[in-house]
Formats: sequence, structure tokens, C-alpha cells
Amino acid sequence: MRADVQQVADGIYLVHGSNTNWVILTEGDAATLIDTGYPGDRQLVLDSLAQVGSSPEAVAAVLVTHAHNDHIGSAEYLRAAYGTPVLTHEAEVPHARRDFLHQVSVGEVLRNGWRPGVLPWAVHAIRSGGTAQVPVAEPQPFPEVLDLPGGPVPVHTPGHTDGHCAFHLPDAGVVVSGDALVSGHPTARLKGPQLLPDMFHRERERAVASLDLLEKLAADVLLPGHGPVHQGSVRQAAGQARERAR
Repeated sequence: MRADVQQVADGIYLVHGSNTNWVILTEGDAATLIDTGYPGDRQLVLDSLAQVGSSPEAVAAVLVTHAHNDHIGSAEYLRAAYGTPVLTHEAEVPHARRDFLHQVSVGEVLRNGWRPGVLPWAVHAIRSGGTAQVPVAEPQPFPEVLDLPGGPVPVHTPGHTDGHCAFHLPDAGVVVSGDALVSGHPTARLKGPQLLPDMFHRERERAVASLDLLEKLAADVLLPGHGPVHQGSVRQAAGQARERAR
């Protein structure tokens, strides 16, 4: 299986999996992996690391934007097989451990099945492991100082989930936004900067409010959890998403 790897800057790669993206940051022989796609994306994750000259053994940590199945699909595999630390916001740790699950339910998907793209997306999600049990056995909260390849800085952006985090790469002017701000989705009618459809958010009002936090970040490249790379002011992208959410 061949992953769709896009280099967006020196040592920064956006990987398009099956409807979900992840990001690889490389620095010398070491790497940071931000999110891991669906459980069914495992071979794509491994191939993407190989394509950028890295390997699972070289991954210093997996950073989790949030613990939905389409973002933590291979996190436990990497932790168990290679001892890779899985790090996330403290509020997301119990979610990653599956003490509870805050994810769109099958019932909610069916109630929205009349919307364009929802049923094909749901079929794909199920086939890719979207309803599988993929808890991370020992997720860890971010340490006080996060010292990892690529220099990612966590930015707590709650709403999609309680502990959702984006990651700012200040030296490169890049924001890895997870699902706090996307540029497309199979269930969305719009293209460009936007929030995901309402059914996906734990608290929509907080998700809208978190756009304020993204607006404050100095960056001109957005690497979203869904959709293509967005080139241009992240401040303006967040503002556009807010307007569309009204």
C-alpha cells in the first residue's frame, strides 16, 4: 500500500490516509508522528514513515490531537510494538484509554443519513475500523515541556472533544489543526476552511470558540485532520470557518 505523502516544508509532511490525515515531523534521524489515521490505515502509516526516510523505531512520540478512532487507529500498536510514548492533553487521556467514548454514534449517523455524502462516508468508516475498539493502554499527558522533533507546541482547542489539541510549529509558521479546523470532509458540502458538521462535535459552541485560539497563532500553512493543505493565513482561515459556522 502506498501512502499519499506531501512535503509542505523541510522536515514537515502531511499524509492523506483514508479520509483522515496525519503529520510526520522529522529532525535528523528522529521523528514525531501526529495522529495515526483509522485502524485500517496501519500499512499506510508504516509506508508513510518509510517514504520520508524514517521508521517506527525512530518515532520519538505519537502526539494525539484527539482520541477518535480515525486519529488513534495505530497508536496502541506503535506503543505496544515499539514502546512509542503516546501523548495527548490531560483531558483526553481517559478518552484515549476508552474510559468513555465521545464519538458520533451509529444512531446519529443514521439520523443524518439523508445528508449528501454521509452514508458513503459511514460505510468507509466502518470498513476502516471506525467502530473498532482501539484503546491506548497507557496514554500520557503532555509533559510540562514538550521537546520533540519538529518543535510542536500543543494548543488546547476543546469542543470537538474535551481535550482536543492543535499543534503550532512556530519556527515553520505551520499549524496542525486536527479536527478543530478542517479544509474538507466527505460529509461536508463546502471546500476550504470550516468546522466539521455539527454531529461530529462534543460541544459545538466550544469548537467555535476555539477558533479564537487558532486565530492568534502566527502561521501561513494549515495542516488539517481532514482535507487538503491550506496555504494562507491561519488567522484568516479560522475567521472564515467562524463565518461559515454562523
